[in-house]
Amino acid sequence: MWNYWQRVIIRFLCEKEEAQDLVEYALLAGVVAVASGLFAPQLSESMGAIYSKLATKLTQAAGV
Repeated sequence: MWNYWQRVIIRFLCEKEEAQDLVEYALLAGVVAVASGLFAPQLSESMGAIYSKLATKLTQAAGV
């Protein structure tokens, strides 16, 4: 009788493997979203500084 329930449980777990993959992808997407939210402000500030320096150099080179 125990073997029957073991097979039933194993079969149930194997059938639910696709749903597990979806949950893992959703968790990964959540981690990426949180990480990008944390690092995006820092990146935008540094990129803004780079573009500001570039604009200054171009303005100086143009003689304006």
